[in-house]
Amino acid sequence: MIPRGRRGAVQRRADTVPAGVSIHLARGELRPLRLLARRLVVALAVIAMSVLAVLAQADQYVDPTGEPGVGVLDATYYVTVGLSTTGYGDIVPVTDAARLTNSLVVTPLRVLFLLALVGTTVELLTKNSRERLAVRRWERRLADHVVICGYGTKGQGAVGAMLERGVPRAQLVVVDPSPQAREEANARGLHVVLGSATRQDVLRQARVERAGRIVVCPDRDETAVLVTLTARELNPLAVIAATARERENVSLLRRSGADSVVLTSESAGHLLELATESPQLARTVADLLTTGSGMELVDREVSGDEVGRSSDGLDGPLLAVVRSGVVLRFDDPEADRLLPGDRVVYVHLAGREPSAS
Repeated sequence: MIPRGRRGAVQRRADTVPAGVSIHLARGELRPLRLLARRLVVALAVIAMSVLAVLAQADQYVDPTGEPGVGVLDATYYVTVGLSTTGYGDIVPVTDAARLTNSLVVTPLRVLFLLALVGTTVELLTKNSRERLAVRRWERRLADHVVICGYGTKGQGAVGAMLERGVPRAQLVVVDPSPQAREEANARGLHVVLGSATRQDVLRQARVERAGRIVVCPDRDETAVLVTLTARELNPLAVIAATARERENVSLLRRSGADSVVLTSESAGHLLELATESPQLARTVADLLTTGSGMELVDREVSGDEVGRSSDGLDGPLLAVVRSGVVLRFDDPEADRLLPGDRVVYVHLAGREPSAS
């Protein structure tokens, strides 16, 4: 599991979704418009069947002139006012057979027609109410979660890595303005806030003020800077990791509030250079970055039993000790003795439980 992030201190809450912002919980239900279209098809089919039933006995009906027989227009008129229970009485069945057909065929169709219309209205209203209640319950439960700002290639990769490390899907919230990204994230079982992460009201809907970790990975560096500034203002204590394409923007992102910045273009360049110069080293790095097999990187807080002991007692080679926010490399003499509150970063074999968690 990824270590728990620092819980945000700001507890501001918005009970209504601002204009232009929508929350999409991950589940597969019919959309309201699709549901309405289905019911409309049923209603039209009922009307058509009723018209055919009347036309089959057209000579057994009389119109307002008293002449027997009705045409298509008269039959359609009679059916529509009859199915809607208006019933003006200007066209009526005058024979026993026609009345029997109305009782056994048209009346059940009338009931089906009303159920289709009323049922659609009731279902849409109850569906909207259920969705609002589900969103509110979801918002109340959100705490110490991970907010992913941007669901492009980098965001999808970050989500995949977190899922591999065992982060529950319910603890991941995607923020992206693209409907396509929303559909892809929902299909993956993720909850989505549809909107721009540069806006405070959008991030509040993702409950960023209660998030433990925030991943900022939009396509453009200037957007990443603005998202980082906005997120840091709403949550001063969350761990914020951001990506940058250009090296000159790394310091700007750090000044904006990012705890760490991944330079994507340079990182990819280093890996490509390793792959050509030293394939074995490239495979080793890839092994460290892959979860669930081979070697893994572990980052955890030292246990009470380890305080005061040497870092040599870890169940894997030490890479660094993080003490009061300062990274001490494995060769630093200060890293040899573990103190309370230290975090250790070391290499661990996948499939084996770390010595402490």
